[in-house]
Amino acid sequence: MDETNENFALFLDFDGTLVDIVERPDAVAVDPALPKVLTDLQERLGGALAIISGRPIAFLDGRLAPHEFDIAGLHGLEQRIAGRLSMCDPDEHPVLRDMVERLKQIVAGKEGVLIEDKGCSVAIHWRLAPHEKEFALATAHAAMEALGHDYRVQHGKAVAEILPSAAGKGKVIERFLHEAPYRGRRPIFIGDDLTDENGFKAVNAHGGLSVRIGGGETIAKVRLGTPAELRRCLSAWASEGSLPFDEGNS
Repeated sequence: MDETNENFALFLDFDGTLVDIVERPDAVAVDPALPKVLTDLQERLGGALAIISGRPIAFLDGRLAPHEFDIAGLHGLEQRIAGRLSMCDPDEHPVLRDMVERLKQIVAGKEGVLIEDKGCSVAIHWRLAPHEKEFALATAHAAMEALGHDYRVQHGKAVAEILPSAAGKGKVIERFLHEAPYRGRRPIFIGDDLTDENGFKAVNAHGGLSVRIGGGETIAKVRLGTPAELRRCLSAWASEGSLPFDEGNS
């Protein structure tokens, strides 16, 4: 591409994109070289690099320490831009907190079905028990219906997450694009899952570049094979200064 780095704003999903998907959400491993690569690339982009994830910010910061990035956690319910932190208070979601406890009881007898309590959202995982997929999906949708229209279910790879309706990666990318240093730049969003499709939609609407990691139906314009392949691309971009993929890679 002919555009300079100052023209781009880079948004990166975490699980399945920067790091490999693992069976248990707390077992994720970060390539030791990754935080430094992201820091170098952030510098090259004039600061316009952000992590956009369904994980809580505290979890992401812990895995990327001591480096600190602009970030959106819990699909945008938590945000940090230029050091300004906006957090979600679980106490503002009492009905969801009650539902988390109910869900733990419901799945207690289902070995391999995991409840991930994120405070302002809750995820039901069945990667360790693929035969329980229908049970997990039915449980998630029944919980969402009980909670009402203020909440929705978001589907991912062997996971269904119940979260406030206001959350979404497309929405938070739009918010970042109204803030310096992202404002006026061409957005790039890289993700791997159903949860990333509305992010792809947002950047496509801005004339940006959407990149899907791995297989599956997608509206992304470009596809890369694995997180390891993406990490190599980001490392090359950070060191050489030229965008390593474009629409010709699709």
